[in-house]
Amino acid sequence: MKYCCYCSEELIYDIPDDDNRHRYICLRCDIIHYQNPKIVAGCIPVWEDKILLCKRAIEPRLGYWTLPAGFMELGESSLEAGIRETLEEANARVEVEDLFAVFNLPHVDQVYMMFRSRLLDLEFSPGIESLEVKLFTEDEIPWDKLAFRTITETLRCYFKDRTQGKFQIHTGDVIKNESTYDFIATLV
Repeated sequence: MKYCCYCSEELIYDIPDDDNRHRYICLRCDIIHYQNPKIVAGCIPVWEDKILLCKRAIEPRLGYWTLPAGFMELGESSLEAGIRETLEEANARVEVEDLFAVFNLPHVDQVYMMFRSRLLDLEFSPGIESLEVKLFTEDEIPWDKLAFRTITETLRCYFKDRTQGKFQIHTGDVIKNESTYDFIATLV
């Protein structure tokens, strides 16, 4: 961020009075430009013992598999965003059962919220951001072709809970190191 969106003055990057973090500040109109993480919401669409995955038609990770998810829009709840993204990416209608996972990605300023859901029918097809959509059993999941660490961890938690016969909410952090991403679960 270089210029104030209110008055076009060049911004400085400093810690405002009574704050503890660097912010972009406009010295002309005294506006402090707060920047906050983006919410990514999605669903784990389930049909019997299978999960619906989408093969990405866009970067990042073009050609890799993911759960339907995307950025929350202004004016919608995280639940509405998860349902919308599932419809957009997989043309799939779902009934949400509960919030399943909340993962923090501080290195990209994102928070992932994934909802456990049930497919209402088998009428699904690739949306504009998907090359293919397909139902997978646990053994069929292309684990080495999953797009994001958050998706891998969400699926691992889901299958573990399903095996134990009890679903719970999972939270954790995906921390980027020099060449890897570590997952630190805070509730398993």
